[in-house]
Amino acid sequence: MLTRWDDIDRMFGAMDLLRSRINRFFPDFERSWGIPAAWPVSANWPKANLYDAGDHLEVKAEVPGVKKEDLHVKIQGNYLEVSGSRESKAPEGYAAQRIERMAASFSRSFTLPSDVDADKVEATLKNGILTLTLPKAEAAKPKLITVS
Repeated sequence: MLTRWDDIDRMFGAMDLLRSRINRFFPDFERSWGIPAAWPVSANWPKANLYDAGDHLEVKAEVPGVKKEDLHVKIQGNYLEVSGSRESKAPEGYAAQRIERMAASFSRSFTLPSDVDADKVEATLKNGILTLTLPKAEAAKPKLITVS
């Protein structure tokens, strides 16, 4: 017997509604089962955008709370890897009452659309946004050929 997709969708919608109502009455329900918050372990953290500006590529990645000393960027050909970590400690003399911003580490890799000149890569960190300017390798830049 075939089940219609609408029935499956309705079933998952009902499960989500039940979960949200349980969470409203028992806000620490998931924490008691040891289920971590979703974003620190997400496979696509940090969120990133990749732009092609013709002669170079630009990557902007969200890395809130990560210090520049804790960021690591590796590039080889058209392979880019961004990794890092952030700590979550209570300030000196304070006792933690609620911890939602956990310590986290990440590693994210990208296959770029073209090779990059690794010697000319620039990286800046401002307001929790990592900006990478990746000049394309000479072999990857388009060449204008005149027809004779």
